[in-house]
Amino acid sequence: MPTFGTTVKSEVCKQRFYNDAKELNIMKTSRLSGFYKLTPEERLKIVAEFAELTEEEIEMLKESKISVEKADAMIENVIGTFELPIGIATNFLIDGKDYLIPMVIEEPSVVAAASHGAKIARVKGGFTTHYSGSIMIGQIQVVTDNPHSAKFEVLRHRNEIIEKANEIESSIIKLGGGCKDVTARVIDGKKPMLIVHLLIDVKDAMGANFINTICERVAPFIEKITGGRVLLRILSNLCIHRIAYAKAVFDKKAVGGSDVVDAIITAYEFAKADIFRCATHNKGIMNGVCAVLIATGNDFRAVESACHAYSAMHGYKPLTHYEVNEEGDLVGYIELPMSVGIVGGVKANPLARICLKILGVKSAEELARVIASVGLAQNFAALRALATEGIQRGHMELHARSLALSVGAKGEEVEIVVKEMLKEGNISMSKAEEILKRIRQK
Repeated sequence: MPTFGTTVKSEVCKQRFYNDAKELNIMKTSRLSGFYKLTPEERLKIVAEFAELTEEEIEMLKESKISVEKADAMIENVIGTFELPIGIATNFLIDGKDYLIPMVIEEPSVVAAASHGAKIARVKGGFTTHYSGSIMIGQIQVVTDNPHSAKFEVLRHRNEIIEKANEIESSIIKLGGGCKDVTARVIDGKKPMLIVHLLIDVKDAMGANFINTICERVAPFIEKITGGRVLLRILSNLCIHRIAYAKAVFDKKAVGGSDVVDAIITAYEFAKADIFRCATHNKGIMNGVCAVLIATGNDFRAVESACHAYSAMHGYKPLTHYEVNEEGDLVGYIELPMSVGIVGGVKANPLARICLKILGVKSAEELARVIASVGLAQNFAALRALATEGIQRGHMELHARSLALSVGAKGEEVEIVVKEMLKEGNISMSKAEEILKRIRQK
């Protein structure tokens, strides 16, 4: 019986692959062997069936364009749009469910690395995740000569502050969200101040506008009870109460044996001990994380700042952790502050709506769990590559292809130029031009 994981080798097999899958209504799986060998059109056809995309959505992905009119409604001073590739990471099995992961990124090898990491994780059951909840922090800065007295008054009026915060009209409030608690802390410095934290449940929204509105709402009351002057009233992107966790067991044999497992552990220890390496270690995680955030219309800058700040709370450290279990398998863990949404502004971009549909997530929580899994897969794949053949091989092949296209190679010329550059070990614009010229003179 054919499955979505069948390796496709010929046009006849491809058509039979599509038809049989449709007729037999085979259960969806992200295990797509040979997916990278297909053309973009063939890949889109499989993804469209997986996600049940409409003809209109398929056409929009083919065109991959946001109209200037739509863009003009999204930001200021619009003059056009700027495109990036949308790729699909395969093989992801997360909490027992298969996902195809849309990723928007310009860097070569990232999508392939995530897919490969997920493939190895799949051997031992894929990714297991946890989510701490959708609580975000709103900060209110109070300037006062008596910060400890002000703190006492804020805590004494906690219930009134919560009640006032939740008086605003919002669908999030109606769904059970809103301000759930109030804390306060004194910052001693050149100018002492009180910082009030509103702990706000934002449900399926990223929550920035909702949080800022609540902070504005309660600021006058805070001034009244403290006798101080409120300055800043804004969310914090360091969402320590909104953490997504993921874990995966990477089978020793699938990883490449105990020597490779040991090498990965040693590479991880390097990142733990050295901030220069750690910055690159965490950047690799964000390659996967940000690619999914962009694809789904989320604020990747907010999440990235949160992740790096979270990593630095006790000295800048890796966002992933690795250990070896009793069977000798590598076990990876990741924890990321994850302020993502699936409602509100994220849906302003029609392509983001389609990417969310491909993912099939039903809540911000589910999206956060998926993104954490992608971050772990990305990091594992990068460490494994560094510990074995190095990181450049996949990068260079795609870079060679890009150079071939940029000098004007077409059709079969592209493959010949790429093959010759790789063979000669010289991947450069001048070499691509030289090879193309040689081909055309024959």
